[in-house]
Amino acid sequence: MIKLSVVIITFNEEKNIARCLASVKNVADDIVVVDSFSKDKTKEICLAAGVRFVEHTFDGHIQQKNWAITQAKYPHVLSLDADEALDETLQKSILDAKQNWQHDGYYMNRLTNYCGHWVKHCGWYPDKKLRLWDSTKGEWRGINPHDKYEMFQSDKTTGYLKGNILHYSFYTIDSHIKQIQYFTDISSKALFQKNYKPNFIKLYLSPIATFIDGYFLKFGFLDGKYGFQICKNSAWATKLKYHKLKALYKAKI
Repeated sequence: MIKLSVVIITFNEEKNIARCLASVKNVADDIVVVDSFSKDKTKEICLAAGVRFVEHTFDGHIQQKNWAITQAKYPHVLSLDADEALDETLQKSILDAKQNWQHDGYYMNRLTNYCGHWVKHCGWYPDKKLRLWDSTKGEWRGINPHDKYEMFQSDKTTGYLKGNILHYSFYTIDSHIKQIQYFTDISSKALFQKNYKPNFIKLYLSPIATFIDGYFLKFGFLDGKYGFQICKNSAWATKLKYHKLKALYKAKI
């Protein structure tokens, strides 16, 4: 059986971290939390749970997650965010994978809870994630704040595990709106640094397309009022990101 490290990054996660840690205690041989100097009780909760707690300056989501991997005791890693937890089916699937490791990495579904509602549409489910892997064969990539793990080799093999990562995303609509403001600040700056320039389609048509895709093509309407709110907010986030990018170019002139 392989040994497994669970790696979690945190910042002010006192509301979520205990649930996350409880869900991995039966599958982990090592749990390390990399924290960005939280101001709440995150550190206290983690130390009480007996996990390794390391503080490290936050330089970006991708950078922090890649650095966090270096703190794992074992090369086989399960990566979670503090607002995520494993359901019982996924816990069993991971234990089975540990006993019979056959692939370089494993995908799993993520099911998101939005204001108390489990979202099954809007493009939010199954939201397949590569979160269990041999860390010597990949790294976190993407454009901040939207990170994703990618394997290095072209001949990589991946498997799929039954069960869900339970994602407790937003407790209020206001918290969703605040995150959109924060994330679009980061994403627009990341695009600016890559010399990505917004055009008419991105500025004005992409937000409309985002809403149509989530609400109609991906059946967001079946999630009721929360489905409408999610799709509306997603469209607004798309618009905001490209208009902030446009403002950065204007400021440069």
